[in-house]
Amino acid sequence: MTVTAKGAARPSPAGLWRYRLDLKASPYLYIAPFFALFAVFGLFPLAFTAWVSTHEWSLLSDEHVFVGLGNYQALLTDPYFWNALANTISILLLATVPQLFAALLLAHLLTMRLRGQTFWRMGMLLPNVASVVAVAVIFSQLFGRDFGLVNWVLESLGAGRIDWQAGTASSHIAIAVMVAWKWTGYNALIYLAAMQAVPKEVYEAAHLDGASRLQQLFQVTVPMIRPTVVFTVIVSTIYGLQIFAEPQLFAGGGANGVTGGASRQFQTLTLYLYEHGFNRGFQFGYASAVAWTMFAVIVLVALLNYVFIRRIRSAS
Repeated sequence: MTVTAKGAARPSPAGLWRYRLDLKASPYLYIAPFFALFAVFGLFPLAFTAWVSTHEWSLLSDEHVFVGLGNYQALLTDPYFWNALANTISILLLATVPQLFAALLLAHLLTMRLRGQTFWRMGMLLPNVASVVAVAVIFSQLFGRDFGLVNWVLESLGAGRIDWQAGTASSHIAIAVMVAWKWTGYNALIYLAAMQAVPKEVYEAAHLDGASRLQQLFQVTVPMIRPTVVFTVIVSTIYGLQIFAEPQLFAGGGANGVTGGASRQFQTLTLYLYEHGFNRGFQFGYASAVAWTMFAVIVLVALLNYVFIRRIRSAS
């Protein structure tokens, strides 16, 4: 460090170089631990799974024969895979669409002046805090054929009992109710946070124009929080395509839990992957092909959601 004629300290060239290096390199050093962990526990498993998917890989054998795209060809010609894909999409739609719509309405109600607002907002989060295993077990009892509360209510209304596990549509509805009950409150709080950022002047102007509360929700609030809606749609889609615990425990575990019922009426893609990876000779090569196919499906559905919502935005 040198001193100028006026007495001000001037940093030396080496100190100035260290300062500039610190200014440019520090942000990268701060975020480096995350990317290092992601590379070890994220990228490496992805790359290794892709490598395993090109082999006839079983934990019961030390020989791993390279088959190229053979596992993918067998996968795409397996009717059980297409059945699992159709079941997954069906449960996804039945759970996600009503769930997000209900979350919007609940968030809109929570923006009103209610007594005990903190209590109601905390109550929205309680289903998400509950263990997914506990939720699945409780709802499996509620949708029980002989002693379930839902069938008791249906009989009280004059309707007959429903064997919720036996039918394809009934089992999908029961599982979708589990998913919706667990995640509706969580999405409602996300919408609530976004709604509180909307300027109050916009609502005052809409009120002066004669808009009702419901009209304000769909004509003012939803367009203003559209990025948040896009986020919840994509996240809910990803979760819905990976659903595992709910259908497995809905069947009571065991063999029926893995196959999604006796007739595979509610077997999802993750259950199909688990079946081949752990119940059929530990076929990790085939299961890895299923995992990468699931990844492709998730990316494709997420892109379709993004394009669809973007077109709605441009149309409006």
